[in-house]
Amino acid sequence: MSELNRLSTPLYLSQQVRQAEMDAVDNGGVSLYQLVEKAALAAFELLQARNPLCSDVLVLAGHGNNGADAFVTAALLLEAGVNVQLQCSKSRNPSDELTLAIKRFSQVGGIIGEFNHADINDACIIVDGLLGTGIRGELSTEYEQIIKAVNQSAAWVLSLDVPSGIDPDTGYYDAIVIESDLTLTFGAIKQGLLTGKARHCCPEIELADIGLTEFLPNPNAWQVTKLALEGCFLPRRRDAHKGSHGKVSIIGGDYGMAGAVRLAAEGCLRSGAGLVTVISRPEHQFIISATRPELMFWGCELVDMEVYLKLGWASVLVIGPGLGTNDWGYNLLKAVDLTDKPCVIDADGLNQLKTVPMTGKNWVLTPHPGEAARLLGITTAEVELDRYKAARQLQQKYGGVVVLKGAGTIICDEANCVVAAVGNPGLASGGCGDVLAGIIGGLMAQDFTNFEAAYLGVIIHGEAADIAAVSGERGMLASDLMPYIRQLVNQI
Repeated sequence: MSELNRLSTPLYLSQQVRQAEMDAVDNGGVSLYQLVEKAALAAFELLQARNPLCSDVLVLAGHGNNGADAFVTAALLLEAGVNVQLQCSKSRNPSDELTLAIKRFSQVGGIIGEFNHADINDACIIVDGLLGTGIRGELSTEYEQIIKAVNQSAAWVLSLDVPSGIDPDTGYYDAIVIESDLTLTFGAIKQGLLTGKARHCCPEIELADIGLTEFLPNPNAWQVTKLALEGCFLPRRRDAHKGSHGKVSIIGGDYGMAGAVRLAAEGCLRSGAGLVTVISRPEHQFIISATRPELMFWGCELVDMEVYLKLGWASVLVIGPGLGTNDWGYNLLKAVDLTDKPCVIDADGLNQLKTVPMTGKNWVLTPHPGEAARLLGITTAEVELDRYKAARQLQQKYGGVVVLKGAGTIICDEANCVVAAVGNPGLASGGCGDVLAGIIGGLMAQDFTNFEAAYLGVIIHGEAADIAAVSGERGMLASDLMPYIRQLVNQI
């Protein structure tokens, strides 16, 4: 991870950040209220930079230190001549920090108003300082109604630290959450902001340094972005030949599912693999060879010696796209296990994995949440409740590298966990997961480690989708990604 660390961002649990705050205070260099002031100053400067002509801001403050951040932000805005409305319900037991923040706001002429839905509906800019990372249990009816009003308004919304209502560690929310335009998170990025439901309410995240860096422990995970592609793809030798860049066998495509294996195979070629053979039902030869003649093909009715020779020829295997769950797919999966080759297992390969006692662990597993739930024997809802936990449980149970797909894909092996908040809803269409499996297999064949191939493959796949989405997310096809995959692996 040393090279990856240089190109990635550390992510933390909220408790790790709270402990860092206490350690900073115990070290004697700062008080909790001074941390509030630093956070508020960062919010004020961001508002001034993003909305230099803003003259009206509605600030919504809660009872904890997130509310204190909001009060001091409001005070700074008032001092700058901004017309500020601050709304807050009364707190019976305010913290010392909140008490000082309220005093600071009052000293500059600030007036505290009660929550008013009409004002929220009419606001142009809203600062969300309701709950922060302190959410516990269900929201009160009052807060649910306030959040609903914010989301129904046309205002530009800045959330302080995290959008109110979200679990900062998992990205999950039960009923409703502030759908912010920008989240300014303090001290360190909370890992939950980058995956699952949080991807909808955190479209943009900025980090405010409030002086906690030296007190933070080892991160719980890392964020990877397209920056990780820098320097990965070196110029090829001028004397290279097709065998220099890996040989991959793509296995799958039971009756009626030729498209899945065809898409995976082209994704593999476009990622730079030198030679790719498709092993599928004989009936599929024409559609695969006619539409992509660069692919080799081997028709398989029974797993015989010829099939084993094709598996042995490859340096990497990809199995699962369109594999089905009948005996034909079962026997091919067993054959893959006997080869002891590095492999990517996707789609129906994963659905069969729970019943096929495979001996190898030199693999990358690429489940979506439903497949992950079947592998773990839990519900899809339980997977989405804590995607980091589910990914780690899968890795502990099945070994190798796990790619838990979805909004904010999580990739982990025994030692590392990264999240790639790339891609868009256009990927929620048939065949896109097959393309990802092919990309990862192609990178493995080009001598990237399984973990490297997994996270780089996810980034390439997501970035290709983001480029394709320039023409619109609706109607995006898996095959639309192909030219951009090629583009991204040639950023030398």
